[in-house]
Amino acid sequence: MHRSSRTVLVAGAAPWTARQLTGRRGGALRAVPRHPRNAVIELAPDQLPALSAWFTAGAPGTAALAEHVRATGTGRWWADRAADPRTAAVSCAGHVLLRGDPAALAPGALAVFDGHYVRAADRFRPALGSAFGRLVPWERMLWVHRFPAPAPRPPHGVTVRRVAPGDAPALTALTADAGWIHATWGGPSALAASGRGWAALDRDRMLALACTYVQGTAYEDLACFTDPAHRRRGLALACVAALCRDVAARGRTASWTCSRDHRPSRLLAWNTGFRLRHEYVHYFTGQPAAHPPVRRETPPVRA
Repeated sequence: MHRSSRTVLVAGAAPWTARQLTGRRGGALRAVPRHPRNAVIELAPDQLPALSAWFTAGAPGTAALAEHVRATGTGRWWADRAADPRTAAVSCAGHVLLRGDPAALAPGALAVFDGHYVRAADRFRPALGSAFGRLVPWERMLWVHRFPAPAPRPPHGVTVRRVAPGDAPALTALTADAGWIHATWGGPSALAASGRGWAALDRDRMLALACTYVQGTAYEDLACFTDPAHRRRGLALACVAALCRDVAARGRTASWTCSRDHRPSRLLAWNTGFRLRHEYVHYFTGQPAAHPPVRRETPPVRA
């Protein structure tokens, strides 16, 4: 991970010293409400259990989130306990994958995932329901790239090419209102340096971007954003087609995830050679349920 040292954090614990909190992403710390003593804890990278026992290897879409976090260092790991965990989770950019036995969780134990999109088996519904007053199901579609799409010719004066580290300022400007697209990389500079993006540029101005959103070992889940003033010019199509070829050259398969009711995204997927693999539901969480405070366990502190 990017962080050189980490402390195991118990959700709802009292604030640590400045030294213990050094390295927390984002600078300013957000207050976390108290939760029961069996709330999930955050694990340091060297405390992770064997991930193969928890998360499916080589999965498409956001199911590859664990592989992405392990490869990029952007994200956080969680469990009901550090030794011999019974429930495990990985979170990144507002997405959460839950695995294991929900019976190991106390009521409200998942409240740390407020404002997240949670993907979990149906058996986790009671645990999620006890943690949140608002749990919104969101129907999703997972597409897998099957057919290479012809590379459309970009408009006059527009170049479609791989994003380079020097493109970070242009990427930042394009995504000023769409920071979600680079959140899984830790920011625009990290995405620009990753080599996993293709963009349509008019000189130094970025008009559209397609990038790997979740990078797994077998699949790369893609995302795309176009400046609203330059939509319907085929820029997204050109960027996604170029990125799909790049993903294939790396020996992986591109995947595409979108909401069931997002017709423009479905059409873009179809026109660039994706075909529907399956549908699923994830849940948006909100309004953490109130639970009485309990005595805090003292977590192990790493130097």
